[in-house]
Amino acid sequence: MYFKLFLVFLIVPVIEIYLLIKVGSVIGGVATVAILLSISLFGAWLMKSQGGRILTKIRDELSQGRLPAAQMLDAALVFIGGALLATPGFFTDFLGIFFLIPATRRVIKAWLGLWLQSRISRGGFVVRRHH
Repeated sequence: MYFKLFLVFLIVPVIEIYLLIKVGSVIGGVATVAILLSISLFGAWLMKSQGGRILTKIRDELSQGRLPAAQMLDAALVFIGGALLATPGFFTDFLGIFFLIPATRRVIKAWLGLWLQSRISRGGFVVRRHH
């Protein structure tokens, strides 16, 4: 687990630096920064928009006495998308927007559901109770 995290924290910055250098050499530094700022502004707007919609759905579910589990997962994914957008770079911006768009978020949720089912069927989750 720690090795995977180490790889992520090593590989992602390398990808970001590579992309920034490549894009900057093609369109120039000012244009590159302008694109990154534009993507961040769009992402902030999308995060606010999706976050508001999700909060409304959570309130609706709670007012009807239901647990808003799907909406809570959506909220977590929107939060992750916002965190990725706050990280400068094209790769993390792409991933962040992927987490914010409802259609692509459905893909992520479906994949998470399949992954969870696979882990449960293999006994990948063990509940331990400490007394």
